[in-house]
Amino acid sequence: MSRQKVVVSLGHEALGYTILEQWDAVKVTARALADLVESDYQLTITHSNGPQVSMIHKAMTELRRIYIDYTPAPMCVCSAMSQGYVGYDIQNALRAELISRGISRTVSTILTQVTVDPYDEAFYEPTKVIGRYMSREDADVEIKKGNYVVEEPGKGFRRVVAAPKPIDIVEIDAIRALADADQVVIACGGGGIPVIEQNHALKGASAVIEKDAIAGKLAGDLNADGLIILTGVPFVYKNYKTESEEPIRRMTVAEARELTAQNQFEAGTMLPKIEAAISYLERKPEGRVLITSIGGVSDALKGKSGTVITA
Repeated sequence: MSRQKVVVSLGHEALGYTILEQWDAVKVTARALADLVESDYQLTITHSNGPQVSMIHKAMTELRRIYIDYTPAPMCVCSAMSQGYVGYDIQNALRAELISRGISRTVSTILTQVTVDPYDEAFYEPTKVIGRYMSREDADVEIKKGNYVVEEPGKGFRRVVAAPKPIDIVEIDAIRALADADQVVIACGGGGIPVIEQNHALKGASAVIEKDAIAGKLAGDLNADGLIILTGVPFVYKNYKTESEEPIRRMTVAEARELTAQNQFEAGTMLPKIEAAISYLERKPEGRVLITSIGGVSDALKGKSGTVITA
């Protein structure tokens, strides 16, 4: 019997917010991922990169301020850097954890590009805040370059970039080949490097892609048996953070749509995960989505934790 193929999506809690936090966090994350491998799942892993790409963008911008002849790094390059360094930490921590359990499995990171539509409405209404806090003068410079900024009262201005919908995963054949070879694959980190096709060439876009959106698409493209979204809570909740809060243990796509219409899921946190689940199950009706926390994986495998979504 072949292993069940699943895409695992890791949130900020799996990585921390600084280099030192990430070193510690990935050790905990590796144990949860190794539990899945031991339970006979073949993993393709994707992850967030919000704090990481923001840190890199801030560092590259400050370098340009200190060394005036230095060319600042565009967002697509910062995204590529974050994929490499986050993937490096995850693959090393997971490899070590698997070896400690007597499991020999190759763990590989694929630098992944994802095409986006240059006319996506997100480019006209950017929403993703990144980078350092700026003064009014620095913000005016960014605006003159054609970039968007937003003011946070009492703190300053920050750059805002678009979050367009993913169209195609450029390296999907390589990801599929490694998954079919029963390797653990880390791909589409941070939603993938957003690129635009121009005359058969790929040009980096000044944007970021929602990592939950790419997780749902990746699971569908790989025809995965399941999608596992690891986040900061053990369940999806109804009436979250209210006196009538209750965990949702199981729901169908129809029920997820109904709860979405009732504004039960917060935009920017749980809503993108529900949308990713729906997107995947529309393509793979026989699939299964599990949403739980890093610490809840072991219990979720026993049916004691987590929210299961089916068609």
